[in-house]
Amino acid sequence: MPDVLPLDRRRLMALGASGAAAAILPGCATMTAASPRQSVWTFDRLTDIGGIETRVEGAPSLVDSPFGRAVQFDGVDDALFIDQHPLAGAETFTFEALFRPDGGAFEQRWFHLAEEAPAGQPPSQTRFLFEIRVVQDRWYLDAFTRGPGYNHTLIFPERLHPCGQWFHVAQTFDGVLYRAYVDGVLQGEHPLSFKPQGPGRASVGCRINRVNYFKGAVRQARFTHAALPPERFTRG
Repeated sequence: MPDVLPLDRRRLMALGASGAAAAILPGCATMTAASPRQSVWTFDRLTDIGGIETRVEGAPSLVDSPFGRAVQFDGVDDALFIDQHPLAGAETFTFEALFRPDGGAFEQRWFHLAEEAPAGQPPSQTRFLFEIRVVQDRWYLDAFTRGPGYNHTLIFPERLHPCGQWFHVAQTFDGVLYRAYVDGVLQGEHPLSFKPQGPGRASVGCRINRVNYFKGAVRQARFTHAALPPERFTRG
């Protein structure tokens, strides 16, 4: 994979919701090309995200960001549904995303990877989620995964971040510890008896059952079938 640089938090914070020239981006948390065990979804369109069938609900729109085009969600009924679970089969993983939360409702479940049960079986509860909790003009991360024999949330209300700015978030599992990061800074970790998840689909902008809608924008996501350290997270 390409060389990577540490995240530059001060530059990223300075961009804010209004954006800035892309020339200042080296070292920040935008995404690069995928390696063979990775896939990258760039939200610069409303169809065929990552070359995968994508369905639009509500009226999400394309907006400019410091990293290129991004999809903006209104927090009411905007969502994308993508017919793939990009971490299916992974024994260890890194799930990254570049997004801008813009306030809104307290609970927002904005990126959902869901396993689908075989035909004739009860619905599967196995999943990954990126969520946020909004407190006035600030937010904190909720990273979650659930499957057979494991069910854990990494949530840290004391680690607040400002709304209206772009952030890189990641959740990883290295075979022992489940970890969550914001801009490469560890939010917390916990042992996890993780088992690989099966094929399924994804939603962006809400939970896959159409609740807890997201207010903000999403630029990109990267999925790696390995646990990456922060210095190998995505860059500009």
